[in-house]
Amino acid sequence: MLAAMSETRAGLNPPNGLRGLLPAAAALLMALLALLPATLNDGDTWWHVAAGRLMIAQHALLRSDPFSYTFHGAPWFAHEWLSEILMGGTFNLAGWSGVMALTAAAAGLTAWLLARDLGRFVSGLPHLTLLAFGVLLWSGSLLARPHILALPILAAWTGELILARAEDRPPHWRVLPLMTLWANLHASFLFGLALVGPFALEALLAAPPQRRREVVLRWGGFGLAATVAAVLTPHGVQTLIFPLQLTHSTALAHIGEWAPADFSRPGVLEIALLAGLFVALTRPLRLPLVRAALLLGLLYLALQHVRYDQMLGIVGALILAQPLAAAYGQPAAPAGGWRPKTAPAVALTGLALALGLLGARLAWPVTRHDGLGSPISAVAAVPAPVAATPVLNDYSFGGYLIDRRIRPFVDSRAELYGDAFLEAYATLLSGDRTALDRTLAARHVGWTLLVPGTPIARAMDETPGWRRLYADRWAVVHVRATPGPSPACAPPPGTTAPSAPGTAGRPGGPTRARRRTGSPCPSGW
Repeated sequence: MLAAMSETRAGLNPPNGLRGLLPAAAALLMALLALLPATLNDGDTWWHVAAGRLMIAQHALLRSDPFSYTFHGAPWFAHEWLSEILMGGTFNLAGWSGVMALTAAAAGLTAWLLARDLGRFVSGLPHLTLLAFGVLLWSGSLLARPHILALPILAAWTGELILARAEDRPPHWRVLPLMTLWANLHASFLFGLALVGPFALEALLAAPPQRRREVVLRWGGFGLAATVAAVLTPHGVQTLIFPLQLTHSTALAHIGEWAPADFSRPGVLEIALLAGLFVALTRPLRLPLVRAALLLGLLYLALQHVRYDQMLGIVGALILAQPLAAAYGQPAAPAGGWRPKTAPAVALTGLALALGLLGARLAWPVTRHDGLGSPISAVAAVPAPVAATPVLNDYSFGGYLIDRRIRPFVDSRAELYGDAFLEAYATLLSGDRTALDRTLAARHVGWTLLVPGTPIARAMDETPGWRRLYADRWAVVHVRATPGPSPACAPPPGTTAPSAPGTAGRPGGPTRARRRTGSPCPSGW
């Protein structure tokens, strides 16, 4: 179909006015998708907001664990501190509507930047197709989490690298502040640093011998400056080390977003691969050697871990823009790309619509309901004396427990818990009787909050001295049939009593972190 429709230049090159509409339309569409309730379908959102609100309340960054009871007081730095403060701040201003509006703004800006930069090199149906696959590949991770706030920087950073090569120059140094912002928002900044290498190598290979020293100095200088910009964070060089440590964690195999691609059901990645194969078989699609290797590397990462689909969607689409334009006989774009006469009017109209959309979202309060990572009814069914005892919870429920001022057994901060703990936790989830009995006794567990139908939930059904208190489609609660003595849980010295549990309460007062870990006290910080 693509080949047939591309035989005529009319099909490939619509009027400039229509071409100018595409970035605005893409931005509005992604912003609208981000305003749907599914944006909040991730348990991590709860604790990211809680961490941001706590930092705002304390006027200080978090450098030790204030949330769990298994690692309470252990060293932990909020490496996504700026994202969390933005999320916590918007929550303080406008509740969950504010968090969704922030997510929508980031998603819309990402789509606009991608459509704009693709349009510098390709037009018509190939442009629309690349853009569609580019945004769909990261639409699956369209969740209110820090990585979404970093996606516009990924798009802008990659677009500048590709434009620099098209204009045969190093990247402009004015984009370096983006790297500093990126490093304080999300650990994916390291991927942006790594992207400089392939494009620098391509520039070196393309340069005549007499210019190679200049290319090395200019691209190398930019890469060095970008690295310096990346360590301008409260954590300094540790900012560079953390992503490397995390990606080498063996426990990531047990986390859904680090799982390999699943082709048992049709998905966007599978369709994109088939479409790419179709184009390669029907058109002379040729990529420079370095970019071909980079694209294959991105594809490998996406096949290994589903979280890299967003990288493949944004960076892969931009890499393919020039080769796809050449494959469909489109003339080489000028260095600055097209600038339709209607662009200012379209941009202003799109901005007005976007602001109206976000305003409507802010004016319409969001009420949270039971769902993935949100066991609201299950936790509400637990009596306060029971909720004050240690809990054994599912990984996905840790964020909601943190929001309710209940210290979880575990949550999604894999870097805090470490491989040994998470491997032992995976054994627990398998329903291992010995591990379960040992944990229930050693941790003085008073109740459990688990996903129905899982091996550990079935094991709890058969555990002597325990009974089901509550169950629905999202969560099941077990409590001791005969409550035993529980450890005293006085607030740590220097703390103030936390506010009443609930998603709308304000964070508790300043906390002085305890120096020991493994406290059995489950609630309050």
